[in-house]
Amino acid sequence: MKKIVIVCGLIGGLIVTAPMMLFTDACYTSGNYEGSMLVGYASMILAFSLVFVGIRNYRNKYNNGVISFGMAFKTGIFIVLIASTIYVIVWLINYYLFMPDFAEKYGAHIIDKLKTSGASQLEIDKQTKEMASFAKMYKNPLVVILFTYVEILPVGLIVTLISSFILKRKQKAVA
Repeated sequence: MKKIVIVCGLIGGLIVTAPMMLFTDACYTSGNYEGSMLVGYASMILAFSLVFVGIRNYRNKYNNGVISFGMAFKTGIFIVLIASTIYVIVWLINYYLFMPDFAEKYGAHIIDKLKTSGASQLEIDKQTKEMASFAKMYKNPLVVILFTYVEILPVGLIVTLISSFILKRKQKAVA
């Protein structure tokens, strides 16, 4: 199981970080954040397709075609944790070395979007206060790590649950 988990986790980590690096940089430099969330979550789903592949390979190659839901889940969640940790590490490097004012720029984008949509001054003031609070909170590396894990782990958990349910296979009774 270890080899499958490591290989699938590393490949998944590479798949999910490549678009993140490209699109985050493009959004950061252009100030246009539209569509980046869709690309990000699509890359997460693509990366986490390796959870399905990893569980299936472990079941078929090393477990004689049999795997319990628990073992399938364990295999999948380890793949997710490796890929997610790579995602978090790459984001930390990208954020701290290349775009340390990302939170402020993103906040300004959100406020500009509110203004152009015709939001009331009360809404704009409320959002401005929230974005300033977020930017202040985002200066703490632990918060950055937690927010980044919260961004990716739920997707991996859902894919792991679905894959484990689909791929579980009980041992056949011998007559």
